[in-house]
Amino acid sequence: MKTVEAFKIAMKTWAQWIDHNMNPKRTKVLFRSISPEHHGDHWCYNVTKPIQSESYASFYPHSLVDVVQDTIRKMRTPVKYLNITKLSQYRRDAHPGLYRNSRWKVVMERYKRHIPSFVDCSHWCLPGVPDTWNRMLYASLFSDTVFEDSDQI
Repeated sequence: MKTVEAFKIAMKTWAQWIDHNMNPKRTKVLFRSISPEHHGDHWCYNVTKPIQSESYASFYPHSLVDVVQDTIRKMRTPVKYLNITKLSQYRRDAHPGLYRNSRWKVVMERYKRHIPSFVDCSHWCLPGVPDTWNRMLYASLFSDTVFEDSDQI
């Protein structure tokens, strides 16, 4: 099965469960996008500065973004979409690959051909990236709060 098809099925199952089991008057539903990967010219190994160019092209497949947005748009239950992917893509400098101790450099020298497996775009070690995700979550939890019935207070 192709990735996009499997993702559509998973998102549809998630959406049906949310619409069937959540009460939007009592529960706020949030969906956070994924942490990005860095490839090619924008690989994150040994990088100490964020991507500066606003013309930076995303490597996250647009088809998956479309699946998420289309699924959320069709749902009965309102869902806040916290899209952390694009803002995080610019911070390729925030991964742990560069910030290893001196003993690690000896290992890296010995196993140069394996360097791609040591850089992990799903782990962030510098302040800023996950902090921003947390601030977005916090702001989303407390914004647009409307109590329609006085017994909900």
